[in-house]
Formats: sequence, C-alpha cells, structure tokens
Amino acid sequence: MPDAVKVGFVPLSSAPRGSLVVFCDDGLKFGAATDRALGATANIVKRAAETNQFKGKNGATLDILAPQGLKISRLIVVGAGKLSTLKDNDFLKLGGVVAGKLRPGNNAVTVIAELSTGAMKPDQAAAVASGIRLRAYKFDRYKTKKKDGEDAALRADVSLAVGDVAAARKAFAPGAHIVDGVITARDLVNEPPNVLFPVEFARRASQLRKLGVEVEILDVKAMMKLGMGALLGVAQGSTQPGRTVIMRWNGGKRGGQPVAFIGKGVCFDTGGISIKPAASMEDMKGDMGGAACVVGLMHALAARKAKVNAVGAIGLVENMPDGNAQRPGDIVTSMSGQTIEIINTDAEGRLVLADVLWYVAKKFKPKFMVDLATLTGAIMVALGTEYAGMFSNNDQLAGRLTEVGLATGERVWRMPLGPEYDKQIDSQFADMKNTGSRNGGSITAAQFLQRFVDDTPWAHLDIAGTAMGAPKTEINQSWGSGYGVRLLERLVAEYYEAKK
Repeated sequence: MPDAVKVGFVPLSSAPRGSLVVFCDDGLKFGAATDRALGATANIVKRAAETNQFKGKNGATLDILAPQGLKISRLIVVGAGKLSTLKDNDFLKLGGVVAGKLRPGNNAVTVIAELSTGAMKPDQAAAVASGIRLRAYKFDRYKTKKKDGEDAALRADVSLAVGDVAAARKAFAPGAHIVDGVITARDLVNEPPNVLFPVEFARRASQLRKLGVEVEILDVKAMMKLGMGALLGVAQGSTQPGRTVIMRWNGGKRGGQPVAFIGKGVCFDTGGISIKPAASMEDMKGDMGGAACVVGLMHALAARKAKVNAVGAIGLVENMPDGNAQRPGDIVTSMSGQTIEIINTDAEGRLVLADVLWYVAKKFKPKFMVDLATLTGAIMVALGTEYAGMFSNNDQLAGRLTEVGLATGERVWRMPLGPEYDKQIDSQFADMKNTGSRNGGSITAAQFLQRFVDDTPWAHLDIAGTAMGAPKTEINQSWGSGYGVRLLERLVAEYYEAKK
C-alpha cells in the first residue's frame, strides 16, 4: 500500500507552497526563518492565538485559513512546548501532530523544521518526517465507496525546510526503513483472516528475500519430522495448514552469534473446541501481532543493512473447532520432548511458541531470544493498553528493553517469574498443563514458555493490549499498531549492532 504522504527535505530558505506548518515554543516564540516566512502575518497569528487561547503548549495547534499577506492556502502553527523538556521521541510525536492536521486537498505542504533556538538538528527533523508518515498511515484497501462524512484519501507532498538538507536526508534514511517495517507489521495485522492465512502469511514473509534475508519455510511434513507436536496440535483443527518461517539477516560478523526474535502467528483464533464467545471474535484476526512485528523488524534491519546477525522465527496456524481439532484432555509431545496436557484449547499461542522457541534455541544458539505474543487477556487486566508485559530470565536484557521502551514510547513493564507459579501448570498426567488457574494468568503463561528456552537469555513480551485495538496516539490511528518494531530495532541498534 503506497504512503498517503510523500516526505522530502528542502533548504530552510525555500519559499513555502500550498499549506505552511510552523512550530513555536511555549509562549508563542518562533525561530528567525519562521519570522521571515510569516512577515507581517505574525500579527494575525498573535491575534488568532489570543482568540483561541493558544500558547504553544506541546501538541496544541492553531489553524488559520487563507492568511492575509501570505501566498499559501493555510497556516498551521504547532506548539512544541518548553524546549528544555523535549525528548527525542517528542519530535516523532510532533510529526504525528502535523500529519493529523492535514486534510484531503493539501497536495503541497511546507513544514519549517525550526524552533526558536534555530533549525532542528538533522535527527530531530528526521524524526518529524517519520512521525508524519506513521500518522498518515491508513488501511482502507478494501473500501470501494466512501460514506458521507468519511475522509477522502489523503494525498500530500510534504517538504521539510531544514538547515542542512544532506544531513537531514542521511539522518532520515534509516528511519524511513524503520517506518516501512512498522507499516509492514500494521498491514499484516489489519488484513482479514480469509486473506491472510498461514500459507499466505509465509508467502509475504518470503518477500524479505528481496532485501537479502534468507527465508526458510517449514511445512507440515517438515514440522512433523522435527517433532513439533505442540504447534501441530493447534494447527490440526483447520483446513489451512500451519507453517513455521525462519528468517535470517546476516549483516554482522560471519559466523557470529545471532540475536533472535520469535513471534506468535495465530492468523485466526476461535478458541478451538474451548470456543470463544461470539462478541468481538472478529478481533482475533490480530492474534498474529507478534509474528507481524517480527516480519516488520526483519524488514527494518535488512533494509537499513544493520550490522548484526539476526534470526526471526514465526509459527503460523489457525485455531479452529473442526472435527479434527485437539480436545481438552489430549496430551501432545513438544519438540523438546516434554509432554503437555491440553486443559483449554484457547491457550494455544504458548503451544505454538513452545516449539519455535526450542527450535531457535537449539539450532541457532542465539545471544538472546525475545518472543512477542498477543498471549493473554490477563495482561490487559494488569497493565491496560499502555504497557506490554515483560517477563525475563535475564536482568540485563530486561533492563535494556525497559530503557529502549522509554526512549521509543513502546513501553514495557517487568512482571514476576518464580517457581511458585509452576505449581499451577503441573499436571498429574503429563509434564505440564497448558494453562493454570484464572489468577496470574499472564504469569503462568510466561512460566510455561520458560520451560522451552533452556539456558538462553530470554524475554517474553505479552502484547495483547498494545498490538491491536490499542488507544490511538499521535503517531498511530490504525487498529493494528505495529507495536514492537521500533522497540526491538532500537534494542539492536543500541546494544547489539557492530559500531561503525
């Protein structure tokens, strides 16, 4: 799906065209280039600000149509607030605010990337550009008609006026690839389940080969040979066969130990025999948000040619209540050899992850593994939709994820693990049950997964509240958020990528 807007960079001295967007600090203070662009219109801006009680608070906007004295159709003033409090991620949000003010018909837009202290730094201007693209994303490919009052498709050519065009373009280049990765993840989550079933998902993941990613697709026969009984037990109830996809980006030292990311890819989850209530079951098309994130992340790393060896692995299934579906009471044997008593067929994601985690840990022996899964409703009871739940057997990895979560705005909150919780998933008939009691449901799910990582440093991110249907933000108005791509890309860039 093409971007709704095209973003480029022009010199700060360029004449504005179409609509003009400028930034001001708290107290309505502008930069020198902005003052020159506004000219005598500055008085109109001050009067409009007084009338609208606009004081330049961060994220606030002032909209003036056909401002007298300027050869533009519209002037938008965006407040940046107090400069001393601005953080890197705030510039991304400012870009989102800009895109949120664009309307159909704004074919040409000039954004003066300047604050009262002068032109934005190249990385700040690049963040604004990324924010514009993220906010402008819209998934409407299946709409053939627009209802009255529904926004027409936004098409805009946005030019950021910056102090150093070459430096801004260089700073934006990796960010553009990261945005592409987020959009890839969003598209996957938003697709309907009759379009994006396991085989089709695997096909789309295989398109990463164009970026130099090695992609291996394991079919049912290959997974049976490996002994992936836990994953196949979930898949057996659907007419759509399951798949496991292994993606490898070798951008680091040849033969170097990779980092690994694993995603739950339940393309649709009815709950199986333990069927879910009908209300909101349509949302279960997004139960593959973890797998979508991993594909988007691998896209971002490969496209920007990250100097790291990375493995992305996703288990793809449908969980359906067919006559061949597994039943409560069944016992399956995982690839690890551990046996699992099925108590509730709706606790299926952990079964899929169990085999893929074990496969990755044993075959690739990674520095660490991070899995992402829309795993439990219980995590939303605990954390709402603002944080993903994080469980980890390694303090360093957990600490780094917390730090990059705060930096990117894709925040995580560490939850407990402990042997006391194992009692809830001990089984009298097998090595373990696939679910415990209602209490601590997200914790016992993580305890289950921990049994399949061996000694590998590992973190589990329960993204049930953040990957789909989360509250809209300055940089995301989509049902599928693409959560996790920016978080994990930053983790790699900050701590595991070879420095130039």
